Amino acid sequence: MTLFEREPRLVPYFGYRNTHGLRIEARALRNREPRWDHSAKWRKIRALLDHFASREEPRLPVTLLVRSPDGITARYEGVTNDEGFVAFDIALDNWPMPPTTRWETVEFHWATREGPQRADGFVLAPGTDTDRAIISDIDDTIIETGVTGGLRSVLRNWNRLLAQMPAERTAVPGVDTFYGALAGGGEDGAHTGEAGAELRATRHPFFYVSSSPWNLFSYLVTFMKTRGLPVGPIHLRDWGFNRATLGSSSHGTHKVDAIDRILAFYPEKRVLMIGDDTQGDLVAFSHVAAHNPGRVAAIFIRMAGDTHSPEEQAAKKRIADAGVPLWTGSAYDGGQAFLEEIGLAHDGEAERIVAAAERNDKKSAAI
Repeated sequence: MTLFEREPRLVPYFGYRNTHGLRIEARALRNREPRWDHSAKWRKIRALLDHFASREEPRLPVTLLVRSPDGITARYEGVTNDEGFVAFDIALDNWPMPPTTRWETVEFHWATREGPQRADGFVLAPGTDTDRAIISDIDDTIIETGVTGGLRSVLRNWNRLLAQMPAERTAVPGVDTFYGALAGGGEDGAHTGEAGAELRATRHPFFYVSSSPWNLFSYLVTFMKTRGLPVGPIHLRDWGFNRATLGSSSHGTHKVDAIDRILAFYPEKRVLMIGDDTQGDLVAFSHVAAHNPGRVAAIFIRMAGDTHSPEEQAAKKRIADAGVPLWTGSAYDGGQAFLEEIGLAHDGEAERIVAAAERNDKKSAAI
């Protein structure tokens, strides 16, 4: 069956809500549902190429059903755009947040020639027992890409992207332990999503912001689950072969905009931001810290590339001026020690965690 013969399926992305609003997106595609368990190399390449060669379904009517905490179901209508995306930004009437972070279920409905179709979507509801959230990059922060070692490394990365299943990709060493400590525990959920794995809600909610294309959503979620990493809403990009998506400056702009939206949506939360030095995360995070005083609890930057540039040195000063603790190091075991030292501290301990960050930064500079 060709792409043009297949009926459109809907891929729900992870949503999130607060007491006054709920946001969730989905995409209508005509490619087959992905499988990430192939062993033959040609099947791996075919699966990944098929995933990238997806045909979007525009102008598809989509219905979203949302059930309130008191059991009342509300119905919302949407239509996919030219790229197959449909977004719902719904006003809620003071819905209470759960005491602990959890995933909630919504329903997407649409119709094909085969009849009515349905897919469950999942919405993260941060608990009231924490005032922290974690915002993380993906490439070279949790999954190694090899893009920092010249042309050969870039070519090797394309081989990984086109011929390796998620379970075969290399996680950044120590990320599972480090993120497990940041997560603060949690309980297993009973929800099964696009990637075919149960979603686990952690005490401190996680959000991911990346410049990777939306086509990789299922691939990345599967990778996170196979590595035992916290799963959360993922902000990706709709790629095009143009300056807007391929230019180096667009990486930082996309991330700053996405993080600012999260901060505005959860004004009661302070965030810890985690990234690396391969796509301008230090600079992007510095602008977030400067524009959102008191909202950033700490910044962690994994050093995967060269020594900091003058622009990055200016970013470090901007972060220091904002009074935000900064950790820079090549291995997360050092970040783990720093995390234990700052103890996810509250505002009253700001001087101590800033001092800890300065000591750690001096150690990193001396290496």
